[in-house]
Amino acid sequence: MAPNHIAILIPVIVGLAATVATIAIHGVVVHAIIMSLRRDLKRGLVGVRTWMNMTFIMAAILLALGGHLAEITFWAFVLDMSGAVADIGAAIYSSAGSYTTSGSDIVLPPQWRLLGPFEAVDGMLMFGVSTAFIFAVVNRLIHARYEDADTFLL
Repeated sequence: MAPNHIAILIPVIVGLAATVATIAIHGVVVHAIIMSLRRDLKRGLVGVRTWMNMTFIMAAILLALGGHLAEITFWAFVLDMSGAVADIGAAIYSSAGSYTTSGSDIVLPPQWRLLGPFEAVDGMLMFGVSTAFIFAVVNRLIHARYEDADTFLL
């Protein structure tokens, strides 16, 4: 293999591995919310009272936020371990900028620059999953609260 192929292959492998890890983190968060929603619906804790539903939604959003923060931290660990940044503080700052697609003023070295776009795509996908999932939770709670939800939501 030519050196240029190796130079591209290593960050691609690292980026793919980090993406798979963040998908796993997100899967754990989504699973926890699903199991809580299922349990609380069966017990009648949610789906009946508006304030309990709102509290559950807020908790689900905070749990999703915690998942995103864990994923940003994981990416920061990857950046730090690869030597792409000076220290863990710079890694967290750079990671948060890439993950949220807002960017940062930290420029990764040429051999690791591909990690920035990898993390940005990963962050967009995970934010999309969170948004869709929170919508599904809200929808499920509306349907549990109102039997005729389909008629008034149209």
